[in-house]
Amino acid sequence: MKRPFKALLRGLVGLALLGAVVALADPARVWSQLRQAQPVWLLAGLLAGIASNLVSALRWRALARWLGANASARDACRWYFQAIGLNALLPGAVVGGDVYRAVVLRGSGQDTAASSWSVVLDRLSGLWMLCAIGGLGAAACADVLAPWLRLPPGLFIALMLAGTLLWLALPWCLPALLRSRRFAGGWLAPLREAATRPDFPRQLVWQAGASAAVQLLSAAALAGGGLALGVALPASVWAWAIAPVFLMAALPVSVGGWGTREAAAVAALAPFGVAASAAVGVGVVYGVYGLAQGALGALAFGLPRSAGR
Repeated sequence: MKRPFKALLRGLVGLALLGAVVALADPARVWSQLRQAQPVWLLAGLLAGIASNLVSALRWRALARWLGANASARDACRWYFQAIGLNALLPGAVVGGDVYRAVVLRGSGQDTAASSWSVVLDRLSGLWMLCAIGGLGAAACADVLAPWLRLPPGLFIALMLAGTLLWLALPWCLPALLRSRRFAGGWLAPLREAATRPDFPRQLVWQAGASAAVQLLSAAALAGGGLALGVALPASVWAWAIAPVFLMAALPVSVGGWGTREAAAVAALAPFGVAASAAVGVGVVYGVYGLAQGALGALAFGLPRSAGR
């Protein structure tokens, strides 16, 4: 299947899913929710989203420099926000923006392997902490979520906490795993070299802290969009909701996560009594935040240059 056709197909799938979700939630109610959005909370959510991505850009820069690919803070922020704009407009969710970051970093004269691995590990760092915070949020919401799974709340909490602790421990096992001879060469060699360096624990701790800040600010952005629409929920609910909402939005089956994000928002917030129209509205507002940040990035740093330059 040719690439343009795949891109068109993904776009159509995303639009069809978004249309189906909005139709099920009642378009009139969704529009009514969005029309009544409170500007102060909309702005607060947008500012939290911008702060989250600024920390993300600096986290990526630190990781790239650790791997041997140097970039200034301005360049890292410029490329990161340009990538957000691409993610919001191109089929393939976060894939397009990630490829762009790797290409422009390499194009600035940095090592190809270090540039590519910096983006891969940056994405994995965010995913690592996203799932961990989502797990902790789920444990805090056990009284609501456990009955939906027909589990005793105590067992549900134990499973969530145990799973989260094991998940947080996984990166610490990386050096021992990569010391195996099978990883001595090939495309994993740069990762093996980095993970077996003496400063690996310090870098991992720094990444954990930065990624936690990113996800908490992202949860605040999602909550800001919710509050703008009158959806007031405890912080633990938003901590739980970011995991399914952001993971579904990152699936490469739509354009900018449209459709998958809104469907996930409906499913994640339904146990807490949030109407489908309001949940769809929350997903739409967060999607608009991405578009707004892409536009702000273009205004502040210029449009993304061609990957071939």
